[in-house]
Parts: sequence; structure tokens; C-alpha cells
Amino acid sequence: MIDHTGVVVSDFDRSKQFYSAALAPMGFSLLAEFPASVTGHTDVAGFGEPPEPEFWISRGTPNNPPVHVAFRVSSRSLVDAFYKAAIEAGGTDNGPPGIRAHYHPNYYGAFVLDPDGHNIEAVCHV
Repeated sequence: MIDHTGVVVSDFDRSKQFYSAALAPMGFSLLAEFPASVTGHTDVAGFGEPPEPEFWISRGTPNNPPVHVAFRVSSRSLVDAFYKAAIEAGGTDNGPPGIRAHYHPNYYGAFVLDPDGHNIEAVCHV
């Protein structure tokens, strides 16, 4: 079981705004933020459902190649809401909401590139 994961971003403030908006429909919010003076390395921000962050961004040189992170949600309407919010927050379409039958018959997902090109997905399996 994965406890938490994250990505490195080039514009920390812009990415905080992007992820705050894009992840809000699935119930995630900014739950923790620590400056480099605390981490000993770089600024970090954690998003999730209270009480614990499970997705983190950190300031730095973005992962190259960019990474793919998929968030499982409980309904197709949440996939749709994620996609809409992420696009409105400045994300780039990388696959609109829809069935991806090549994965399995009920795979309903949407893909958006974040400001650094990371492929962020919301997926519902029912």
C-alpha cells in the first residue's frame, strides 16, 4: 500500500494553486506546507483528505521525464469534475473524460497535464 507520493514542480506557487483547484472535487485540499528551513532541502506542500496529506509537491527541477499519477475516485461525475477544474486551473488536456475499454470495460478516466507536464489522472473503475 502506498502511503504518499508526489512530484517536483518548477513554479511552486503556481502548482499549489493548480493542485488546490484540480484536486478539490475529489475532496483533497492543501493540508500541510513546510519551507526549506524545516525540511532541510526544499519547500513542500501536501494535499489530501484530512487529516493526512497523501500527495506532495516540492519546489525544484521537475522530474524528467514527467511522471503519471492517477487518483482513484468513487464516481464518474468526480472524474468529470476533476477534469473541468484542472483545465480551468490551467492544466492541458491529455485525454478528456471517457471509457478506456482497452484497460477494462468500466475504466472511466480523464487525463490532464499539470504546469510541468506531469500526467495527472482521475479514474473510476465502476
